[in-house]
Amino acid sequence: MKELQFVSRREAEWATWDRWLSATTSSGKYTPQKNEDVQSQILDNLPHAFRLLCHDLALSRDRQYSSLVQDRLRILVFAAHQRIYGARKKDGISVMKFVLHGFPALVRKEWLLVALSALLFLVPLAIMLLSLQVYPEGASLIISPDDMNHFEEMYSPTAKRLGQGREISGEWKMWGYYIGHNIKLDFQCFSGGVVFGLGAVMFLVYNGLFFGSVAGHLTQIGYVQTFWSFVVGHSAFELIGMTLSGAAGLKLGQALIAPGLLTRSAALRQNALVAIKLLTGAAALTFLAAFIEAFWSAERSLPVDLKYSVGAVFWAITLAYLTLAGRTRNEA
Repeated sequence: MKELQFVSRREAEWATWDRWLSATTSSGKYTPQKNEDVQSQILDNLPHAFRLLCHDLALSRDRQYSSLVQDRLRILVFAAHQRIYGARKKDGISVMKFVLHGFPALVRKEWLLVALSALLFLVPLAIMLLSLQVYPEGASLIISPDDMNHFEEMYSPTAKRLGQGREISGEWKMWGYYIGHNIKLDFQCFSGGVVFGLGAVMFLVYNGLFFGSVAGHLTQIGYVQTFWSFVVGHSAFELIGMTLSGAAGLKLGQALIAPGLLTRSAALRQNALVAIKLLTGAAALTFLAAFIEAFWSAERSLPVDLKYSVGAVFWAITLAYLTLAGRTRNEA
C-alpha cells in the first residue's frame, strides 16, 4: 500500500485520537461536552484502538513512509500511552508511592488470586514444554504448521536478529509490535473476567499452552541457545505481567461469583478498582518487557552467558520488589 493510500485510509481514526486526547482532561477523564462521537469510537474499545495505532506506527516504519507520517504516529502513540498508563508531573509523589509501596503491597494482599493465576498460566506452560520433549508431534495440537515454520525462522541459528520475522524488522518497529502484542494479551486476560472469571481462566490456560508449545518445540528441535537466550532477558516482566493481568481478571470474576452482602454490580465496581490497579502494574511490566525484547533480547552480538545472567538478575529484582517493597510492620 502506498503512503497516500495508507494515510487516506487511516486518517479518520488518527483524527479521532487527536480529538480524544484533546477532550481528555489531565486526570484522564473524558469530557462529554466535547465530541461525543469520540467516546464511542475510542473509549469504548480502547485496547483494540490502541493496538491498531501501534500497528500503524510499526507499519509506517517498516514501509519507510515519510518522516511526517512516522513522526505524527510516534507522537500519537506516545501521547495515548501516557494518557492511558502514564504519570503526570503533579502526581509524581502519589505515583512514586504507588510504585514503591501501593502496587507490591496490593499484589501481596491479593496473593491468592495471583497464585491461582500463576497456576492457570504456568502449569500448562510447563506441561507442554516438558511433554513435547517426549512427544514432539504434540506441538501440532496447539501451533499451526505455518506458525511453527514462522517461529523456527525467528529463532534459527542463522537469523540475523532473534525473534524477528521477515515482515517486521528493526528495533523500533519490533518495539511497537511487541507493545501492541503484549497489551492485547493483558487485556484479554483482564476483560475475560467479566464473564464470571471464565474468560480469564480460558486465556490464561490457552496462553500457557501456546507459550509452552513454542518453547517445547524449539527446545526439542535444538534451538536451545537461540530461543532461551532470547526469552530469558524479558521473561520476568512478561510472565509476571501476564500473571497479574490474569489476577485482575479473576478479581472481576470474584465479584460476580461471590459478591457477599453487596449486589453483583456494586461488588463489581468495588473489585474493579483493585483490578485496574493490578492491570496498571501489569501493563508497566509488559511495556518494559517489550522494550527489553526489542533492544536487548534480539541482539545476536551479546554473549549468551551475559543474557542469562541479566535475565537471572531481572527475575531476582522483580520477585524481591513484589515480595519485599513497601512492607509494613503488620506484614513483617
